[in-house]
Amino acid sequence: MGEGIAMKRIGLTQRVEAVPNYEERRDCLDQRWAGLLLDLGLCPIPLANEVQDVEKYLTELSLDGIIFTGGNDLVGTGSSSDITPERDRFEYLALDFCTTNLLPALGICRGLQLINIHHGGHLISVEDHVAHPHSTELDTTFFRGCSESIITNSFHGFAIDESSLSKGLKVIARAKDGTIEALIHERLPHMGVMWHPEREESLALHDLIIIQASFGNHEQ
Repeated sequence: MGEGIAMKRIGLTQRVEAVPNYEERRDCLDQRWAGLLLDLGLCPIPLANEVQDVEKYLTELSLDGIIFTGGNDLVGTGSSSDITPERDRFEYLALDFCTTNLLPALGICRGLQLINIHHGGHLISVEDHVAHPHSTELDTTFFRGCSESIITNSFHGFAIDESSLSKGLKVIARAKDGTIEALIHERLPHMGVMWHPEREESLALHDLIIIQASFGNHEQ
């Protein structure tokens, strides 16, 4: 990264893990996110779920964007089990903040589900998407230079199809079963993918494209 160039500050929401032996509920973040963002000249800022005044908190942090990470089920998704009401509350308010302030929001797996629900959509249950890598068809007008078909990792029991898709969201990738793997908002800087870029050994071109579309090109 060039001298004198300030790093963009990117907030990362965190999953909640219950630790009964310590009577604690912990905010957790995959350590791989830090290296991924730092390699792109971005400064990772983990966000705390138990903040009550979310608007003031995010204003004080002066973020350049937020990544809504994976993990935990959203409350109210039918057969969901790993629910975390405190995380849901924080993330819905954070996405409200992004909407009001036109702040870029990138959803990863659960984060994409959250974006769809926030804009009026809902989710469906799916099978064979947990720990089952699969073929994904890309819209190459968005994913320029990528193959039309790629293999993506997959760790979700809920998904989005045409019947559950929010108005205002454009599909840019699909799995072979028709479920939606990536979306962009037609007006707002909100987008996301159902796969996990941070779980790959190296950053693929399609992941670089979605991150750069969210937060701009970066000095290496």
